[in-house]
Amino acid sequence: MKSFQVLLLLLLTAAASDGQSFHIGRCPEPSVQEDFNVTKYMGTWYEIERLPAIFQKGKCAQATYTLLPDGTVKVYNEEILSNGKINSIEGVAKIKNASQPAILGVSFFKGVPDGPYWVLSTDYQSHALVYSCSDYLRLFHIDFAWILSRTRELSQDIISQLHDKLTAAGVNINRLIVTNQTSCEGLDQ
Repeated sequence: MKSFQVLLLLLLTAAASDGQSFHIGRCPEPSVQEDFNVTKYMGTWYEIERLPAIFQKGKCAQATYTLLPDGTVKVYNEEILSNGKINSIEGVAKIKNASQPAILGVSFFKGVPDGPYWVLSTDYQSHALVYSCSDYLRLFHIDFAWILSRTRELSQDIISQLHDKLTAAGVNINRLIVTNQTSCEGLDQ
């Protein structure tokens, strides 16, 4: 039992040092967008704020979603690293259950389980709020959240409304990071 506690402590320390947003206990289960329309969600979304994520290190983060003929969604994420290079990754998202189309699973690597992608709120035209959470050993969870916009800016009023939705869902908004969306010429087309 002692070795298990040491292993758990090491895992938690590693997650914390990487800036991940981890918490004791299981994931919250917030409500998602009702009557979510995946087709209207397609296109480019710019990251306005996010919870810390080890896999995101740059600025000008954006995601482009494209509906594929088989009903899955191509996910193409891009950012500009501090050395000026564009970092990108491509994956596929799938609706997990047709009765709840706002709950998707996304995979960027074959053989790795899908990560949750829950659309909590969107108006499709200006903003979206996305949440992801994974439980580990039923003892702790790591979560991610993204405030997205169809443009590189979003009004503070909308951001405040989305903060309120995250708070109501049990997400700690104090760790949200504002994404630098300036000097993004390398990604603008």
